[in-house]
Amino acid sequence: MKALRAGTKVAVLGGSGFVGSAVAARLAAAGAAVRVVARNPGVPPFRAESVAADLTEPGRVAAAVAGADVVLPLVLFTGSGTWRVEEGGADDAARVNVGVIADVVAAVGAAVVFPGSTSQVGPGAPERIDGAEPDRPDSEYDRQKCAAERLVLDAGGCGLRLPTVFGPSSGSPDRGVVAAMARRALTGQPLTVWGSGEMERDLLFVEDVAEAFVVAVAHVDELAGRAWLIGSGAGTSVRRLFEAVSEAVAAHTGLPPVPVRSVPPPEHATPMDFRSLVADPAAFSGVTGWRARVPLADAVARTVAAVADELHSGRTEPAHP
Repeated sequence: MKALRAGTKVAVLGGSGFVGSAVAARLAAAGAAVRVVARNPGVPPFRAESVAADLTEPGRVAAAVAGADVVLPLVLFTGSGTWRVEEGGADDAARVNVGVIADVVAAVGAAVVFPGSTSQVGPGAPERIDGAEPDRPDSEYDRQKCAAERLVLDAGGCGLRLPTVFGPSSGSPDRGVVAAMARRALTGQPLTVWGSGEMERDLLFVEDVAEAFVVAVAHVDELAGRAWLIGSGAGTSVRRLFEAVSEAVAAHTGLPPVPVRSVPPPEHATPMDFRSLVADPAAFSGVTGWRARVPLADAVARTVAAVADELHSGRTEPAHP
């Protein structure tokens, strides 16, 4: 595995978010000169330049990435608190999910590592994918991801397609289904799964994701022009995941585990929500040497402990049914 060149200047757009804060911290630890760019970046708990910017404003992207060797545009339109693009919100989402990426590419060209999603293949793909599958995105979110990724690849950059990412966050309120279910279980609420919950997910701890971006920056030339899958390579059913969260909370609190119950899916659910999807990262691993290292049980336990600490300290609000 090639080491990151000390002093490499990396601009992390969205660097105060869930994934962004973990990536920025890991880059700083690896010796990069990190610039954290966000609307409200605060003071990072590691050595980094901090830049406050609304990247949708004209000219702000070019100024934010000036002088960077590599740019990681880890920005995401979240609308009403979710990554899903709601009806009527496609244009607003596209300004962030695609427009900001277009501005990044125009400013720095090939030196971009784009965060894609394994769901871009669409619901017709095999349950286990290796990166050779054609994209047939079925949601507005995935169509926007494909459009932004294509801009990056055509300019000579590269992409990392992420599976389900989870874990605690030091830079922003925790996000993702594992943290959300941990909050519910810690406050004594049952965990609810859509339908049977037998669909499998490839679950990747945020620390492993951060390491993947670090090695991608180190190997940016070898990875150029392609989107690469990262993941654990193992599938876990959503029901089993929620049971694992319940068990981890019980071990943490000493109380009986909360039940896991099936509920009807909401109206905004998409076909991708009900199918299994597991990513084979062999191609990326072959170039970079990266692999997922944190076992699922350890990652779930660490996430539960972090959420419990936040609830105890009052840094986050309990989830509501």
